[in-house]
Amino acid sequence: MSLKQRIQDDMKAALRARDSARLSAVRLLVAAIKQREIDDRIELDDAGVMATVEKLVKQRRDAATQYDAANRPELAAGERFEIEVLSAYLPAQLSDDELNAEINAAIGECGATGAADMGRVMTLLKARLAGRADMAEASRRVRTKLSS
Repeated sequence: MSLKQRIQDDMKAALRARDSARLSAVRLLVAAIKQREIDDRIELDDAGVMATVEKLVKQRRDAATQYDAANRPELAAGERFEIEVLSAYLPAQLSDDELNAEINAAIGECGATGAADMGRVMTLLKARLAGRADMAEASRRVRTKLSS
């Protein structure tokens, strides 16, 4: 079963269960997928759907951070619930040790020696870590390793 079909089935299940919070989060995802398909005039595969989910999760994290800063914990909690629902469609996240091992392997593979080589390392990592790690965190760690 494709990821898109699984999302559709989860939306139907939330509708039947009258789980309005979950239904709202899944509908948001379905709408984002359809919007991207219409904008790009393509049919999204699992990788495209996963990229859309990652984008929505990142938006929700940023919003939750801003709500926390504005002292609006009820809105931040809503965003965190949506993150939890959307994260179910992403593959399991890498641990810190696994992420460091992937970074070290990518640095060794492309022979990076300094900060000027960061783009090549990130190109390798983006393909390998799609959906399994926060790329901003990976970028921060690569920058730290290459500058030291």
